Amino acid sequence: MKQNLQLKLSHQLTLTPQLQQSIRLLQLSSQELNQEIGQMLQENPMLERIEEGVGPVGEGETPSREAETVTRDESDSVYEEMAWGDRHVSAGSDDDDDDRGNQQADDESLGLRQHLLDQVAMMHLSERDRQLVSFMVEALNEDGYLSLSLEELAQMLPAEVDVGVDELLTALRLLQSLDPLGVGARDLAENLRLQLGDLPEDTPYLAQARRLVSQHLDLLAEREYGKLKRLLNISDDRDFIAIRQLITSLNPRPAASFSATRTQYVAPDVFVRKVQGEWLASLNPEAMPKLRINEVYANILRQNRGGGSQLTGQMQEARWLIKNIQQRFQTILRVAQAIIDRQRLFFEHGDVAMRPLVLREIAEVVGLHESTISRVTSQKYMMTPRGLYEFKHFFGNALTTETGGAASSTAIKVLIRQFFESESRTSPLSDNAISEMLGKQGFVVARRTVAKYREQLNIPPANQRKSL
Repeated sequence: MKQNLQLKLSHQLTLTPQLQQSIRLLQLSSQELNQEIGQMLQENPMLERIEEGVGPVGEGETPSREAETVTRDESDSVYEEMAWGDRHVSAGSDDDDDDRGNQQADDESLGLRQHLLDQVAMMHLSERDRQLVSFMVEALNEDGYLSLSLEELAQMLPAEVDVGVDELLTALRLLQSLDPLGVGARDLAENLRLQLGDLPEDTPYLAQARRLVSQHLDLLAEREYGKLKRLLNISDDRDFIAIRQLITSLNPRPAASFSATRTQYVAPDVFVRKVQGEWLASLNPEAMPKLRINEVYANILRQNRGGGSQLTGQMQEARWLIKNIQQRFQTILRVAQAIIDRQRLFFEHGDVAMRPLVLREIAEVVGLHESTISRVTSQKYMMTPRGLYEFKHFFGNALTTETGGAASSTAIKVLIRQFFESESRTSPLSDNAISEMLGKQGFVVARRTVAKYREQLNIPPANQRKSL
């Protein structure tokens, strides 16, 4: 077999560490960016933050290339929402614990558990019973529900303890006798039964409320009021309303009073103002980290050329970070202005005037890839005269109109919400009715599309919006 040599040329894209860092910084939110910078400041002595009122590096000298600075831009559940409206109900599902393992949840559950353990300490119990009730307290989720079955709890205990389900049930009953009422319930129905059981026996409609909660809670969740009235042998709407009001006066989350509401603030990346009839974007200077090369370490490196390879690498990393942060904010500003230019009618008239817009349009204008635009628009916010909006709010697919034009899905959602807000509470609009109403206004929107938008607007279906 004859051997020969061939020369082959090919192009291959290599992601350098600098490019990888640039991509990562671009997709971070302002809060995540500050966390990233904080870590870099701890790890790299070549990098330092410019404090307010501190003069430039090398004051009195011509700044060297090392004295780069980030500066301000010169432009300037099952029964969820069933009858309690916005009060969310947890029925003791394990899924509720997903993505909630943060410090806030820990603090809230700690407050409830300590409150319960203090009560247990005051009870006249044997040491074994006290330990079992305390064990049950530790098994509660942040809503005050017991999400594990008694059989599962029994398996969690060491075999030598020799605890059966019956003994755990006794401990559970002791737990459910504590304050707040309903704590230790295994589902919503049990929680409501516990609270109803504590009411005086002469409470009006108590017997009917207990029966409804025990046997027909699912029908109440589905707003099957006619069926409920027949099952409860009620002919007068006022009687049924009174029963429903008694149930909805109960607390679906026993631990709610121990939950500390925490407001999360979002810092805008961009401000939008109207200047001489034009809508313009400017970067928020408070959201821009102000960094520079540490001149002390830079001088050490200059005096020891050829040595200190670690400092040399850290110098390069600091330069990359400063440059990539500058590029990040410049890209955010360019994308923001491109969005504003295409959504001027929104800033003049609101969501109803939103035009269709996709990532590709902005990518073509600013000369970047769609994936880059997707990173820029994620978790980035602009403060406008109409409020604070995420960049992604301004994107929406096009829906055809009877005249052959196009309307933004965002504008269609505004109309759908207006229809729902003006509907009769006793005869709510179906998705098909909404589709027909949109058709009369010239918008071609299928029923399934209406259903999708309704779900995105967190509006329940017609049978769950119905009231007497």
